[in-house]
Amino acid sequence: MTKINILEKPKLKNPILLEGLPGVGNIGRVALGYLIKELKAKKFAELHSKHFFPFVILNKNYKIKLLKNEFYYWKAKKPTQRDLIFFVGDCQSLSPNGHYEVMETVLDFVEKLGVKEIFTLGGIAVGEIENKPKVYGAVTDESLLKKYKKTGIDFSAGEKVGYIVGAAGLLPGLGKERGMKGVCLLGETAGFPIVTDPKAGEIVLNKLTKILNIKVNMSKLDGRVKEMEKFIRKIEELQRKALMQINKEDSAPVLEKDQMRYIG
Repeated sequence: MTKINILEKPKLKNPILLEGLPGVGNIGRVALGYLIKELKAKKFAELHSKHFFPFVILNKNYKIKLLKNEFYYWKAKKPTQRDLIFFVGDCQSLSPNGHYEVMETVLDFVEKLGVKEIFTLGGIAVGEIENKPKVYGAVTDESLLKKYKKTGIDFSAGEKVGYIVGAAGLLPGLGKERGMKGVCLLGETAGFPIVTDPKAGEIVLNKLTKILNIKVNMSKLDGRVKEMEKFIRKIEELQRKALMQINKEDSAPVLEKDQMRYIG
C-alpha cells in the first residue's frame, strides 16, 4: 500500500514536476534539495509506502523517523517561469513491483494538480571521477530533444547505459502513457557506493535552472551537500544492512549490486 498525506492544497498553474530521489551519486537528491532551500519551496504532501525499507531512523538517538518521500511547491515569480512541484525523499522502493506502484501513485496525484511535463534528475555511472562531468539526457518526445539540445545536454544516454532503473526512468516513461512529456537529466559520476557527487549535482542543477529560467546562488552548495551527506550515508548504511538481513530471511529476489548502481 502506498498513500499520500496532503498537508496543503496549493493552486498551481501548469506546473512542472521535478524528481530527485536518492540514487547513483545522489545527484538528483542533492540538486533538488539545494533548489528547494534556495527557492524556499513549501512542503505540501508526504508519501509513505510499504515498499520502502522496513526500518525507521533514530534521530538524536531516540526520536523515530519513518522513511518517506515529500512534495514541495514553488509558484513562478516571472512570466518566463513555471510553477514547480518538487518530489524528493529518503529512499526509493525496495522491490521492482513497488517502484511501479509508488510511481503510479505519484502520477495520479500530480495529474490532478495539472502536471503535463516531468523532469527527473539522476546519475550515470562511468566508473571514475570526472573533472568536468557531462550531463546526458533522455526524452519521451522528439520535440523535447529539439527544444533542449541547445542547452548543451548530450542526448546519447542510451549509448552509455541503455536503461534507467527507478524513479528517474519510470516517472517519464509511465507519464508518457498519460500524455505527459518527460525529460531525464543524468550527470556523469563515478558510481562508487555511498558516495555523494556534489560536482555532478551542480552541473545537472545548472542545466535545469537554465531550462526553468531560474537563477540561484551556487556558492552554498558544498556546505549543503556536507549537511545532507551524513544523513544520506546513514540511510544507505541502514539499507545495506536491511538487504543483508532480508537475503538471510527471505528467498524472494532483490536488486543485485550491478542493478542498483544504475538507479537514477
